Amino acid sequence: MGDNALLTRIAERLDEAARNATAVEQLPEKISNDGAYEAQRLSIERRIARGERRAGIKMGLTSKAKMAQVGVNEMTWGRLTDAMLIEDGGVLEMSRFIHPRAEPEIAFLIGKSLAGRVTPLEAAASIAGIAPAIEVIDSRFQNFKFRVTDVIADNSSSSAFVLGPWNAPDCNVDNLGMSLEFNGLPVGIGSSAAILGHPLRSLVAAADLLARYGESLRPGDILLSGAATAAEPLKTNSQVRVRVEGLGSCGFSTA
Repeated sequence: MGDNALLTRIAERLDEAARNATAVEQLPEKISNDGAYEAQRLSIERRIARGERRAGIKMGLTSKAKMAQVGVNEMTWGRLTDAMLIEDGGVLEMSRFIHPRAEPEIAFLIGKSLAGRVTPLEAAASIAGIAPAIEVIDSRFQNFKFRVTDVIADNSSSSAFVLGPWNAPDCNVDNLGMSLEFNGLPVGIGSSAAILGHPLRSLVAAADLLARYGESLRPGDILLSGAATAAEPLKTNSQVRVRVEGLGSCGFSTA
């Protein structure tokens, strides 16, 4: 089987797993990171063909600890679509997911195109807004176990996200207190500094990583910069909220 046929088969398998909320085994095929990103692209193209629209990019493995845990030395990224967006205060239907987990994040709204190697000043100038956010990750692999190439092909586990109010693009986000709450009780407390030391570095890294695959950050895109705490498993009938110092909060309920 040629590479294109192999990657198409992987993309179909993972797309169907996401659509049916049914876990699959780790990929038996050995593929490179480049091949995994191509499988990811093909998988998301299937969603676009069904009527979903591009919404932005999510960054993964944005902490040194997570990189070391999976034995890699750079972040991963995935694609966001409009169908993944849950309205702030809305409901997340657990039946749509396999084993969803929530992460507290900071989101950037892109106002100017950004691609390739850029400076922090150039990255900052591309920002049109900053918001508190929650990403819901949901690996399509059984027992939430995977290799790096597995998770890349699986859209870096991205599944859903919630955005809070947009703030001015020049807000200081270098060391903001962040908390993830379930039913009013904190289950994760951290700082925006846990995101590569400063969330802006995630934006710089995103521009560089995307350019390697012919992609860029476009005006109107949302960039989820990465998790500030460990991901927490979701349960039904819960109220989930993220609070970010100085930026506000956002949340959803599960059913």
